[in-house]
Amino acid sequence: MKIKPENIVLKAHNLAIGYTNKKETTVIAKNINFELQKGSLIGLIGTNGIGKSTLLKTITQQLPVINGNFFIDKEDINQIQPHQLATKISVVLTENVSNINLSVQELITLGRQPYTNWIGTLKPKDIQKTEEAMQLTNITHLAHKRCFELSDGQLQKVMLARALAQDTPLIILDEPTTHLDLYHKVSVLKLLQQLAQEMKKTILFSTHEINVALSLCDQLIVMKKEETSIGSPQELIAKKAFDNLFPSDLVTFDKKTSSFKIK
Repeated sequence: MKIKPENIVLKAHNLAIGYTNKKETTVIAKNINFELQKGSLIGLIGTNGIGKSTLLKTITQQLPVINGNFFIDKEDINQIQPHQLATKISVVLTENVSNINLSVQELITLGRQPYTNWIGTLKPKDIQKTEEAMQLTNITHLAHKRCFELSDGQLQKVMLARALAQDTPLIILDEPTTHLDLYHKVSVLKLLQQLAQEMKKTILFSTHEINVALSLCDQLIVMKKEETSIGSPQELIAKKAFDNLFPSDLVTFDKKTSSFKIK
């Protein structure tokens, strides 16, 4: 289905990603093309080492683009200053939280930094956005707890709330369900689905929970060595995009159940 230009939040065009140093450039993946629509939940899947985290780090300017272009709201990302990009993209990474001694509310207010002055003075709108983010993630009752007192599931919701307080059209998460049990994995991903639908956020996340992503995502980006594909789960199943995602000696894709099965 063709996306209307005004609804495209993020676009990749003939993108090559990887790493550079003084001696050489290492390309991890190339010929990447996709368009992400406003209000959609997109899962990024692929085998370990295929380049999922590299792609997310390139989008968020932690790594330079090797070749090609990224556009957010029709602007080339490389032409956007970091403080401006922080009003367009918010990021939730898998690294441990460095501000573990802050209260939940204090940590979430850090999401308002792109909009505050140099000493971080909060205006009424900043406080409102912080409170709204806690309500949306159902953690208002945790507002005055210290982050080191939280479970992994609770802390993940706090980090998501900080991204929501940042109030960007695009939210990027790198494996948001790492270290969570099955119930909390599904709970976090269901929350992401709800936020995409109700708040019209475009949410891109990498995950190894492929069966859950197949059930909940509007679109999936499937990274392989030979190509990167994007489409709805149904479109990708029809294109046999999952058939050779993993070596077939242990895992196969079952079209009848739209899920991966262990042999």
